[in-house]
Amino acid sequence: MPETATDPRHFSSAVAQLGEKNQLITATAIYSAQGVKIIDQGVPVTAKLYERLMQHKTNTPLEQSMQVESAVNGKALRATAEALIAEQPLFARMAARPADRTLLLDLIETVPLPAPVAFQLTVARDVHPEQFRYFVATALTAAWLGQRDMAARYDLSMLAAAGLLHDLGMLHIDRVLLDPKQSISRQQRRQLYSHPLVSALLLERHHEYPKELIRAVREHHEVLDGSGYPSGLAGAAISPWGRILSLAQVVAALAKPTRRHAELRLSVLLRTSRQRYDASLVNRLLPLLQHTAEEEAQADPAGMMLVAEPVARLGTIEQALAVWPSALAQAPTLSPARRASLAFIGERCADIRRTLMEAGASAEQLASLDEDSLSGGLLAMELSLICRELAWQVRAMERQALRRWALGPEEGYPAALQAWIKAVEEACAGLLEA
Repeated sequence: MPETATDPRHFSSAVAQLGEKNQLITATAIYSAQGVKIIDQGVPVTAKLYERLMQHKTNTPLEQSMQVESAVNGKALRATAEALIAEQPLFARMAARPADRTLLLDLIETVPLPAPVAFQLTVARDVHPEQFRYFVATALTAAWLGQRDMAARYDLSMLAAAGLLHDLGMLHIDRVLLDPKQSISRQQRRQLYSHPLVSALLLERHHEYPKELIRAVREHHEVLDGSGYPSGLAGAAISPWGRILSLAQVVAALAKPTRRHAELRLSVLLRTSRQRYDASLVNRLLPLLQHTAEEEAQADPAGMMLVAEPVARLGTIEQALAVWPSALAQAPTLSPARRASLAFIGERCADIRRTLMEAGASAEQLASLDEDSLSGGLLAMELSLICRELAWQVRAMERQALRRWALGPEEGYPAALQAWIKAVEEACAGLLEA
């Protein structure tokens, strides 16, 4: 099965739910792969009929043959963007200047929407409304980040389109993969990692979207240190649009109104992940977050589960990074691919430790803090968030190390690698569940 293969039943289920709320009609006649007409144009489509159509191998994807009343259009996108600006302070600050507000809203409203794309956005809006708001939030953020560097209005419009459409592929995968509390299998994780490719394939069908947009959509989970997916690109291998989209989707995901201390969390993530995101873009965002993050902490000091002894926990995680078995990368018995993979993980360990030092958040730098300063308030909250963000990064790196090793049948991991995995899991225990 190719990495981009998806089970059509996932999107079909969402379409069936849409059909319960809105009238679906065939926009064109639908033919089988052999050229036999299955159904005429203009026929109302019930949930049961759609399920029957899914059993046929059609000559074009079904979503290209459907239309729905009150489909998403430019005005609907603009209205959602206006609501985000009105309801969420971060987006309000992005649009604080009247000229910026007008530009951002105009860019969102004029995103080209071929009928199949509008249909998929309508499914998102009416069946998964939070996901739809996230799409629009990413578009707003991407356009705001890009407006200083892009002189051409067309480029900004396409960057907004990339933000809006980057996660269309998520509509076509199992919804269980979106639940962070669910444990997923290796096969499910591969499906999750393939969704940028699915999104790109869905958009490649439409001439309205240039190759720069398609590339950025493929790259929206790639990060500068090479620890992203699906291709593990690093540094200059990631396009300028891809760098913007990579950061924009993180901002939109963390800035959800249901997430407590959203801007404080985002500020901490950006300051402790400088090895992952474009520094010029991060520096553009941080001033928008500084004062509000402090206000969030003061307004809701009891709204976060604090990490006990955060400096000690940071020290334990740093130690796990420090004991990465770098000598293993020189073992002559290993294949060149495995040696390269181990060297890559070693470099990432060093990058994370260096980033902590630059952020003033290493255990050594924090050792002079007294108990009173750690008993509550903004500092205690920030250190708790740093512990959890660092634990997330290190556990993600652990998974990447195992994936890159590519364990063969009846093969075990080297003792040194197993010892490092144990050190990581012990250091991060209890931090990701909070």
